[in-house]
Amino acid sequence: MEALVPLSSASSTLCSSFLPKCPAPLIKPSCANSQWPSPTSRSTCAPLKVTIEVSSKNNSFISSRGGLADSIPSIAGKWLAAACLSAALQMAPLHQALATEFNLLNDGPPKATYVADDANVLNRVTKSDLKRLLSDLEDRKGFHIDMVTLRKLTTKSDIFEFADQLLEKWYPTLEEGNKKGLVLLVTTQKEGAVTGGPDFIKAVGDKVLEGVVAENLPVLSTDEKYNEAFFTTAKRLVAAIDGLPDIEGPKFQENKRESNFKSREETEEKRGQFTLVVGGLLVIAFVVPMAQYYAYVSKK
Repeated sequence: MEALVPLSSASSTLCSSFLPKCPAPLIKPSCANSQWPSPTSRSTCAPLKVTIEVSSKNNSFISSRGGLADSIPSIAGKWLAAACLSAALQMAPLHQALATEFNLLNDGPPKATYVADDANVLNRVTKSDLKRLLSDLEDRKGFHIDMVTLRKLTTKSDIFEFADQLLEKWYPTLEEGNKKGLVLLVTTQKEGAVTGGPDFIKAVGDKVLEGVVAENLPVLSTDEKYNEAFFTTAKRLVAAIDGLPDIEGPKFQENKRESNFKSREETEEKRGQFTLVVGGLLVIAFVVPMAQYYAYVSKK
């Protein structure tokens, strides 16, 4: 017959197997008001009650935010903010492109470098060569030339009108702009303009000015040779101011296509030959069968 173990004893044995033993305190409190059990005392193990709550991620998400209905506005707000930020980033290059002309007008002339490469088409070597060439000209002759590149015109339809506006903005008085020159190149339109004060225009001459605008700037820009276009333009202007012979620029190559149509004389000549050949074929086609038939009949 099996012995029955009391419930309290079984519970105590079970609890003692799972619960860790409490270590003895390092400092032994006084026995009068001590809450610590004595080493010889035997503590009873109360029944252990464990409650396990299982919740899914969705439930914890909903409960932590006060419910699904309360979380929808915050999610929608985040999406709306992200959409607005994306739209702002996409519109940023457009505003930058539209503000380029105003930046040139407000920033002033590039006095130290002589070059304002707003279109970002010139390399470092060209900028250094232009600075050396133009600074030498200013030291010797007193003429200052600004070289400006622009990606696109948005406020003015005429490149010469904007060049004059830029020169007047940078040098508002006649004394300031008398010996100043400005070369403007618009890369998207593949054209350029040259303007300047009265002394600058007189020193360069109309022939060189027209040649630069019609040859150096548009021809080389069409092939996207912007560095060569600017440097040859500067050299041509400097040579004109120094009184040296003009350095002619490149010309547009006209690709003339040969016509496939014949001239009137060639057509008449070909027509006569064609008539002769057709007439001879017709004669042969009629005469030869008749001659054969006549010979056949005469033999009978």
